[in-house]
Amino acid sequence: MAQSPPPFAPFEWMIAWRYLRARRAEGGVSTMTWISLIGITLAVFALIATLSVRSGFRAEFVDTILGANAHVTVYQIGEVSQTGQIDRSISDYKEMAARLAMVPGVTRVAPLVRGQVMAAYQGRNSGVEVFGIEAKDLVTLPRIADPETARGDIGNFGAGIALGSGVARTLGVGIGDKVRLISPDGVRTAFGTSPRVNAYEVTYIFSAGRYDIDRTRAYLPFAQAQEYFNREGVADELEVMVEEPENIEPLRRSLLQAAGERSQIWTWQDASGGFLRALEVEDNVMFIILSILVLIAAMNIVSGLIMLVKNKGRDIGILRTMGLSEGSVLRVFFICGAFTGVIGTFAGVVLGSLFAIYIDPIFSFVNVMMGGGVWDPSIRGIYALPAELHLKDVMSAIALSLGLSFVVTIFPARRAARMNPVEALRYE
Repeated sequence: MAQSPPPFAPFEWMIAWRYLRARRAEGGVSTMTWISLIGITLAVFALIATLSVRSGFRAEFVDTILGANAHVTVYQIGEVSQTGQIDRSISDYKEMAARLAMVPGVTRVAPLVRGQVMAAYQGRNSGVEVFGIEAKDLVTLPRIADPETARGDIGNFGAGIALGSGVARTLGVGIGDKVRLISPDGVRTAFGTSPRVNAYEVTYIFSAGRYDIDRTRAYLPFAQAQEYFNREGVADELEVMVEEPENIEPLRRSLLQAAGERSQIWTWQDASGGFLRALEVEDNVMFIILSILVLIAAMNIVSGLIMLVKNKGRDIGILRTMGLSEGSVLRVFFICGAFTGVIGTFAGVVLGSLFAIYIDPIFSFVNVMMGGGVWDPSIRGIYALPAELHLKDVMSAIALSLGLSFVVTIFPARRAARMNPVEALRYE
């Protein structure tokens, strides 16, 4: 008794390859094949490009937050003072900072003084939020102390003020210029409180990579900020940095215990959690939509394969009468259909990867062609369209495309396998 050949034997690949080569001479089949190939390529390209931009946008957004802001902010519940005002200042901030620094996972604790003032220079005004911070703590903020995006020397911070690039651009100031800070809550006299106006030399201009930060933020040395905002001997809050900001929840209880009574904490996830959750929902929806796009592109394979089966009906009948089994015929046409899916997926992966790698020159070209203004940082928050290519995103796109391509190919291949050889020869 003759032994059946193993699945995907060499002759099956040979027959499929001959059919694929022969399709060039048949206009209809060739056209459908090219349409299927281009459709899958574009669908996989769009999927990888979207996934890379999604990953890059989230990474850039989180990096700008963690690189220029506290991972955890510790503050106190307000108490009503004798004058009837709510006092939230921290008088024992040095002792509290020492206790917080001893919590496992904490890398740095810095006292802050915060206040909103008006910055003025030669008739130009801009509302800014001033952070009073020690120079040794300021240099530990990666987005603020980045020399590639900053102007001036951060080492001279103690002699003046550090401004965001957006504030400097609005005021028209540069290194060495003096800006005036105007606070309505200034000098306390017998006749009330008069506005305080102090001039500070601009010693450092930073760019945090976030439009809202660069447009509104300024830094003063801690002691000068205490004097300016009438915070002598106290701090408004404590800035806490941790080793793993993405996994900050396990530290919440330990930080509260170390901070003591009347203390509360506010993490960066609390501040930006709503936006991050919205990003996650949007990512899931986009993946579903693009998956449907890949499915539609893969369905074109069915049309091309059905036409191939119809044109090769006589060949199917001859192969069956020569002894080819239904399984062999099925695998031959499965190889024909899957070939389009594999080539289209590979081409889409290459194009999508190149898009993610060279997104900056591509985006610059698009911006020039559109006359500029394509990306508005005041709306988007960040200055450029980021992209990060991750292996898991590429593998998920490959798995989705190949999986759908293989599944839809099975149905016309089964139709070819179940074709009656007698009827196929009679029809021809």
